[in-house]
Amino acid sequence: MTTMEHDALAQAQALDAADPLATFRDRFAWPRGRDGRRKVYLCGNSLGLQPLAAGERVNEVLRDWATMGVEGHFRAERPWVPYHEAAAPLLAELIGCAEDEVVAMNTLTINLNLLMLSFYRPTDARWKILIEADAFPSDRYAVQSQLDWHGRDVESGIVEWTRGDGGYAVDALPALLDANPEIALILLPGVQYLTGDVLDMPAITTLARERQIPIGLDLAHAIGNVPMRVSDWGVDFAVFCTYKYLNAGPGAVAGAYVARQHHTSDLPRLHGWWGNDASTRFEMRDDFDPAPGVDAWQQSNPPVLGLAPVVVGLELFHEAGIERLRDKSIALTGYLEQRLAARCGDRVRVVTPAAPEQRGCQLSLAVNGSTQSGRSVFEHLDAHDVVCDWREPNVIRVAPAPLYNSFEDCWHFVERLHEALEAS
Repeated sequence: MTTMEHDALAQAQALDAADPLATFRDRFAWPRGRDGRRKVYLCGNSLGLQPLAAGERVNEVLRDWATMGVEGHFRAERPWVPYHEAAAPLLAELIGCAEDEVVAMNTLTINLNLLMLSFYRPTDARWKILIEADAFPSDRYAVQSQLDWHGRDVESGIVEWTRGDGGYAVDALPALLDANPEIALILLPGVQYLTGDVLDMPAITTLARERQIPIGLDLAHAIGNVPMRVSDWGVDFAVFCTYKYLNAGPGAVAGAYVARQHHTSDLPRLHGWWGNDASTRFEMRDDFDPAPGVDAWQQSNPPVLGLAPVVVGLELFHEAGIERLRDKSIALTGYLEQRLAARCGDRVRVVTPAAPEQRGCQLSLAVNGSTQSGRSVFEHLDAHDVVCDWREPNVIRVAPAPLYNSFEDCWHFVERLHEALEAS
């Protein structure tokens, strides 16, 4: 190790020693590498690490099931019937809304389709849907299916907002909206999955409000990543998953937000038993009696075994505080970008915007050269116990999650990336 690299490592270790959130790192299970040491895990944007408390919480449900059977719905240590209610105040903190505006239910694309059934109301004059170019495939598929469901032309029904050289510039959006007066719904991400851009959600929502266009947000990469105030901004609806930054486990129960002004509106929605008011649910009425708030959009009773890790992850976020996590995230990505420039030079380009307010935990990297060389670099990282991910056509996504990642993790990543570049 050169003196320069030794100094860089010492800087990372000093930053970790001063980190008030450093102790959270040891409250997670870490995948181990070939040498038995922790892998360099920078993939919280795809799947967060397992909180150590998650297993105990799931085992608690299993024990109550074993000892109580069906009576666990009301007599368990944490009764199962209202189990989802424990998530609401914690989710409300993270997305910035009231407790009755957010609910843990279903999975992300199920929620997206359910809410678009309510908020996508095409007419002859307005029937198109605005999404971003390079939208996550599941979002695009859901939009396509909604257009097709309503008998609209799928190809011409999608309007794309294309990313510019500096990211998704809101200044370009008014002209796009004015050129497409047929837009009936705006569906955009809070954080774009491929590039890591944080979109200007307040400004976008303002534009939607001015044009009286309903707006929904996919917060899959934003929740637990950046602070939000969706209620204050005037967002109509939002959906999100919990297995990324919220560390709730693969395929975990997702969530949905519906602004309070829509709770008693005449919007159509699909009804299910758990959307019925809890006070009359077990009367088994023939007529649907909607629950107050967003709970009315629920379908079936919640999967308690799947919700248990969700609540554990949210409790950790509540303890750490999203504002403190955001401060550390900015410091982590700043240090990572600094080390990339110093160690890798122009061989690697950071696709994600440099301005902290325009990015979250994730840096998307492109290896300068052929797509194949980028792929070989990624495979070298994988072979040397670095966990990040590859997205076609040429992006390596790296996400130092502030709840458990360290500055030294970033140092090790850059060193192994340098080795991969030398070997490619």
